[in-house]
Amino acid sequence: MTHGAVDRTPLHDTGWTFRSAMYDPKYRSIFFQILTIVVLVAFVWWVAHNTAVNLARSNTASGFGFLRGRAGFEIGQSLIGYSSDSTYARALFVGILNTLLVAVTGIVTATIIGFIIGIGRLSRNWLIAKLSTVYVEIFRNIPPLLVIFFWYLGVLSVLPQPRESVGLPFSMFLNNRGLAFPKPIFETGMVAVGIALLIAIVAAIIMARWAHKRQAATGQPFHTVWASIALIVGLPLLVFVASGFPLTFDVPVAGKFNLTGGSVVGPEFMSLFLALSFYTASFIAEIVRGGIRGVPKGQSEAAGALGLHPSNVTRLVVVPQALRIIIPPLTSQYLNLTKNSSLAIAIGFSDLVAVGGTILNQSGQAIEIVCIWGIAYLSLSILTSLFMNWFNAKMALVER
Repeated sequence: MTHGAVDRTPLHDTGWTFRSAMYDPKYRSIFFQILTIVVLVAFVWWVAHNTAVNLARSNTASGFGFLRGRAGFEIGQSLIGYSSDSTYARALFVGILNTLLVAVTGIVTATIIGFIIGIGRLSRNWLIAKLSTVYVEIFRNIPPLLVIFFWYLGVLSVLPQPRESVGLPFSMFLNNRGLAFPKPIFETGMVAVGIALLIAIVAAIIMARWAHKRQAATGQPFHTVWASIALIVGLPLLVFVASGFPLTFDVPVAGKFNLTGGSVVGPEFMSLFLALSFYTASFIAEIVRGGIRGVPKGQSEAAGALGLHPSNVTRLVVVPQALRIIIPPLTSQYLNLTKNSSLAIAIGFSDLVAVGGTILNQSGQAIEIVCIWGIAYLSLSILTSLFMNWFNAKMALVER
């Protein structure tokens, strides 16, 4: 510093720097993120500490050791072996499998019905379009619980008694106790048939990729549909014959008062499955209709100018482009159907919530059961979202 110059350096340089950093968007965003994490961790710690203190004060045991205890109750429908002597853990696993069964079958059925109704709403046939509209407006504006009661109390409960069962094709019977059908009995050779099916599926996927690359390189199409069907059906069928037909059926037989043999799907599952499928399909139909409307009209006109049949225009041009609009909101409907399966408790179907509620009443482990519910549904939702996000990425346009 030269003689006589004035030192203009701020006296509180540290405070000046802090204030400058707070006005910087980068440092300010980092500060508020750290503050949010600290507050969230403190809140979680407070809730956990408060819960532990209250449990200790009431002398309530905590932990998941109770899952090894004897369940002591029966479950009406189970995909795996279960009895009242099984553990609580196995009972919860049965409930999770039943929830998965409702979710998977409901999603597949709702998607098929939703696409049919959604395309039907855009049909040039007046009757088909109006019937599709009526379907959507009825099911979309009724609570799902009411739809469940409609199927359970208004349809399935008024079916005839078992001794007056309605005979269906393939040795199936329908009555107010559910749907009876032949029970498959697998022998040792079915393992080879299953392996052959997996090999056929992998071969069909490889063939489809080869056909796609071949068409992109040479322009010559290769119809993989019939070849894939021949692989997936023919190869397991050959192995099945070579293994000596390792599959038999226990066919239900109608007696004087009841049916004997076979397997039975109870009215609880049927009413829940039908209600969630038809209810969710009404929302999927609107998503499909909106996705098709989102495709520029010029695409259909260009395809028609090339001489394509209207059905081929819809199948090959419009729907593949509409899927890019349909898939994101479709994911939300799949998640809603999975979570709505918890309404099964209203009609006595043994899903995860119903089984967990019985265990909660017997053991008193409310916090642990609620945690299991939350983790199970969160896991199912995350897995569904991951799969749909992957599928959405596969369907997205790739920029060159």
